[in-house]
Amino acid sequence: MDFLPLFHKLDDKKCLVIGGGAVATRKVRLLMDARASVTVISPSLSDELMQRAKDGKLQHIKRLFKANDTQTFSLVVCATDNPDINENVSAEAHANNIPVNVVDQPALCSFIFPAIVDRAPITIGISSGGVAPVLVRLTRAKLETLLPHKLGDLAKLAAKFRQSVKDHFSNAEQRRIFWENTFNGATADLSYQGKHTAAEEELQRSLKQCQDQPAEGKVYLVGAGPGDPELLTLKALRILQQADIIIYDRLVSEGVLNLARRDAERMYVGKKRSDHSVPQEDINSLLIRLANAGKRVVRLKGGDPFMFGRGGEEIETLVDENIAFEVVPGITAASGCASYSGIPLTHRDHAQSCLFVTGHLKDNTVNLDWDQLAKPNQTIVIYMGLIGLPQICEKLIKRNLPSNTPVALIQKGTTADHRVIISDLAGIADKVDELKPKPPTLIIIGSVVSLHNKLNWIH
Repeated sequence: MDFLPLFHKLDDKKCLVIGGGAVATRKVRLLMDARASVTVISPSLSDELMQRAKDGKLQHIKRLFKANDTQTFSLVVCATDNPDINENVSAEAHANNIPVNVVDQPALCSFIFPAIVDRAPITIGISSGGVAPVLVRLTRAKLETLLPHKLGDLAKLAAKFRQSVKDHFSNAEQRRIFWENTFNGATADLSYQGKHTAAEEELQRSLKQCQDQPAEGKVYLVGAGPGDPELLTLKALRILQQADIIIYDRLVSEGVLNLARRDAERMYVGKKRSDHSVPQEDINSLLIRLANAGKRVVRLKGGDPFMFGRGGEEIETLVDENIAFEVVPGITAASGCASYSGIPLTHRDHAQSCLFVTGHLKDNTVNLDWDQLAKPNQTIVIYMGLIGLPQICEKLIKRNLPSNTPVALIQKGTTADHRVIISDLAGIADKVDELKPKPPTLIIIGSVVSLHNKLNWIH
């Protein structure tokens, strides 16, 4: 990120604004809303600033900026159209380690003003680092429509009962679960309706009904989809926001992980060919141990957990140990990669069936039902087939699948590194050897691949 978002407490802090026009006026409003003590240096003032000065709400120094003006202030804002003044103010503030904002000149700033959604005490700041202010404004407008206008009232109610809830529960997990239920339940609904007494009574009733006992652990087996964070299901997103611990593999994209709760612990247990960082048996034991400790555990898997993800093995272990679990399916790599490549897995004129197989090597060979795979009018989707691709092509050709059958190899499908290599059974191995794609990859074999050039909507 270009700027770290921070919230400054400015109660009675001395803040300096240089400039007295419309832009300076807007900055003064923000500073005074934050209860800062504002001084304005400018030869002239807008009508609004003049009235505030007359009312004694700000101090006005009627002149241009001069050296050492910033030294006694905690924060400086420069809102002039004079380039020399702007540069001098920025240089002096930086030299004195005073936070400074020069309006519309990010290069001169040590901080910037975000667009603000104010639901005090809930405050949301939105920024593009100064590069796309119109987009920021539109984003703010969208958030204004999504967030309840009485969201701040709910926050104030929570503040009132924060200590009571803390005293009621002996562990942090139970407190967090209580507040999550409160903010998603009847108490929140009543607060948003302005029924503050009823909301308070509902919160008290809910608190009395909650026993102070260890949290019950649960495991969520969640499909992260093929890579694009926007392909994550709404249910998966909700559970990621509630997780205590996220156990993830190498096929889970960074974009998906960034949607998880910020303070959730993350544990990487990824596997790749010839390198299992954590053996499957240890992963199973880890899930059991964490759930028995009362944690809400998300086992996050790329694609769909039941499609070559060993998800069935993991929940069998949970069943044997009487551990509660839930399965949240995801868009599997076959569907996502094919769709983003303009390759329909079935098509009336090309394929009436589709087979999913895994092509990883065992004893340096690929062992599949070649006679079944070589049948006409079907699509073959091969997971983990990059290393065994030459053998796969050779075996299919020997089973009389035409050597000119189209083949697509898709690298890092649905992500920013999405790449499609097109050839046929006779030529794909040599083309892959030449282009050297990086895993993860997916292979699609069949007549449907011929539609790629026509239906490739991504490009």
